[in-house]
Amino acid sequence: MSIFTKVVVLFLFSFILMLFLSNKTNEINDKKIELIYKEKYLQTSKEFFNYFINDDTKILTKRLKDLNYEQIERLNPNSSKIIYEENISFGTIKIIKQESYLYLYMKYLDDEAIFYDATQKEEFNQKNILNYLIYADIFVLFIIFLIIIQILRPLKYISQAIERFGKGDYTFRLDELKSNDEISKVVNEFNKMANNLETLNTSRTQFLSDISHELRTPIAKGKLAIEMLEETKYKTILQKSLQNMDELTNELLQIEKLNSNKIVFDFKKYTIETILANAFSKMIIDEDSLNVNIENSFEAKVDINFISIAIKNLIDNGIKYNDYTTNDKIILEIKNNRLSIFSKGTKLTKELDFYTQTFTQDDSSRSNIGFGLGLNIVKRILEIHHYQLEYTHKDGFNIFTILFYPKQ
Repeated sequence: MSIFTKVVVLFLFSFILMLFLSNKTNEINDKKIELIYKEKYLQTSKEFFNYFINDDTKILTKRLKDLNYEQIERLNPNSSKIIYEENISFGTIKIIKQESYLYLYMKYLDDEAIFYDATQKEEFNQKNILNYLIYADIFVLFIIFLIIIQILRPLKYISQAIERFGKGDYTFRLDELKSNDEISKVVNEFNKMANNLETLNTSRTQFLSDISHELRTPIAKGKLAIEMLEETKYKTILQKSLQNMDELTNELLQIEKLNSNKIVFDFKKYTIETILANAFSKMIIDEDSLNVNIENSFEAKVDINFISIAIKNLIDNGIKYNDYTTNDKIILEIKNNRLSIFSKGTKLTKELDFYTQTFTQDDSSRSNIGFGLGLNIVKRILEIHHYQLEYTHKDGFNIFTILFYPKQ
């Protein structure tokens, strides 16, 4: 749930709660006032009946003034409601409610009178003031909600900016805010950070690109010079060292291509046979060193150049670390939208994620497993395709499998 959704939910909950409290408070106050004046009217009605019986109009008038009562002519029957009625000897007592006010109706023989306690006005004024304060509180709550939404609005753009920046768009910047609050400072700091990271990334990319290209010339000269040496164990060591340097240089260039925002991937459907043929074309290997077993063919939507590099790196990894004393072939098995590469060897001591990091090294006796950038490149390419890489060890074989379908 986003922070905006949480704020909206909390506001609606508070708003509904305030309306409920307002309604409940108003209802309680109405009942309280009704009860108070009902009891008061019942007490004074007994006294007033004596004045009716004795026909003592002057004393009744004085008493009405003392009690702050007013006598009115009549009530509107359409908006009146009888909440209490009692018949007594030769007369009737009624308490009538009209527009929230209570009135005392008295009838003795043929005489009728309606009285009204004027102190009710003050009571209802107080009740209305309380209602107004509650409504004002609700209004203030609504204003606070709008202010909070306005304050938090830039967070949405900050979140989108961080997402874009995380995907590699280092040129994206946030518009500066006119306010001088903490969120505005976050925006400014983000832009500063983005500038620094863009500069750092540009420098790193340029450095790796330059060093990769600059290494090609001395490596090529070194290979040429080694060919002129006599066949000795030192020549073999030098050839292997230069070959490793050449492979590492190529891998660095591939990493930079994957990091580049300018690269355009060309996804098309190819059969697995076509994909494998393209991968083999990038390798210098003896076909007799591979055993390809296709149980059932399938098609996959891929950038054939990069997926071929991933498959090539996995095969190279298998060839490099295969135990040739017990098995002289790398096995490729294709079935159910899966490509598995089998190589003989002991089980890896760590989880696959460890070996797909850059420049990792197993601390087991097979000290070079995972060394370099090969598996990291495989992981990066498969992530772009939304495919998966799995590792298992079975019957003495290390098995790396590409799953040619998206993650579930």
